[in-house]
Amino acid sequence: MNHLHLAGLTQEELVSFVEELGEPAYRGRQIFAALQHRRLRAFDDVSDLPKALRAKLREQATASSLTVESRYISEDGTRRYLMKTHDNLPVETVYIPEEHRDTICFSSQSGCPLQCSFCLTAQLGLLRSLTAGEIVEQIIIALNDAYGISVKTPRGTNLVGMGAGEPFLAFDSLMKALRIVSDPKGLHIVPNRVTVSTAGVVPRIRELATIPGRPHLAVSLAAPTDELRNVLMPINKKWPLSELLMACKEFEQSLKPTERFTFEYVMLDGVNDSDEQARQLANLINRYQVRAKVNLIPHNPADPLPYRPSSPERVDKFRAILESKGVHTFIRKPRGRDIYAACGQLAARQETNLIQLQGG
Repeated sequence: MNHLHLAGLTQEELVSFVEELGEPAYRGRQIFAALQHRRLRAFDDVSDLPKALRAKLREQATASSLTVESRYISEDGTRRYLMKTHDNLPVETVYIPEEHRDTICFSSQSGCPLQCSFCLTAQLGLLRSLTAGEIVEQIIIALNDAYGISVKTPRGTNLVGMGAGEPFLAFDSLMKALRIVSDPKGLHIVPNRVTVSTAGVVPRIRELATIPGRPHLAVSLAAPTDELRNVLMPINKKWPLSELLMACKEFEQSLKPTERFTFEYVMLDGVNDSDEQARQLANLINRYQVRAKVNLIPHNPADPLPYRPSSPERVDKFRAILESKGVHTFIRKPRGRDIYAACGQLAARQETNLIQLQGG
């Protein structure tokens, strides 16, 4: 794409861009507010800009690059959007309405290179990492679909970087996108409302700890031993549990006194959900004295994955063992399973439960 994607520019970069076009600085701030605060996706919709400037922008830039091919609506209200990039690669975003807030789960890559055996996205492999503008645009598209184009959303919005891809392998684009969406003159979704999940890219965990105004961190474990994690999450062969837990312990130094970060643990029937494995997981966390909570995630089944979710009784027992050893543990309720929108199910699937997005 030769045109500059303005959704991926900070307010300061937009000011510099318009000044290079011979326009006053305030036009850059005006464009930023239109694209980010008002969530407009076409220059012609920015009616307070002179027609000559809009024509100049169309020649050199684009306001939006993602196209929405379809959306899927779950019986629980969750929405999955299947989008395409300018170079025809799939991007998926999930919108999850909740009682007091809404959550948008965005992707950082098209596909994923990590080959976790319980994740459907691994079937795609890595197509490419997404740009900052493509990450920002996912959020704008989901908000516009939920609320219409407006200045404010009716209630709080949380972001989770838990869609397709490994966010820490698109680190620079990710962090720039989060800076853009946190701008008070734009979407103003502050880092305290953002959680980013990693499969365990140790150098980036350490780097994140040094960044002021960073998002919350979640680390996917899936196994309490290196032997099993090597099979389930091959990234463990590069950064085994000892290195990962040491990095998490270092990251803890950046936490606020009341803050914990999260270990995510997908529950696979007969694979990683025994009483002994619960004790091993608790001992691992306690050995490194990491101030963390554990989210137990019942596996979200999908062909051709060979796993089944642990039974509710097994999940409850696993949780009880962790709690008995002082590990704060929660069970994540599956959302959007019926439309392949749940954790580990994003693989650009076309399904029959389809409602075309108006104007998409």
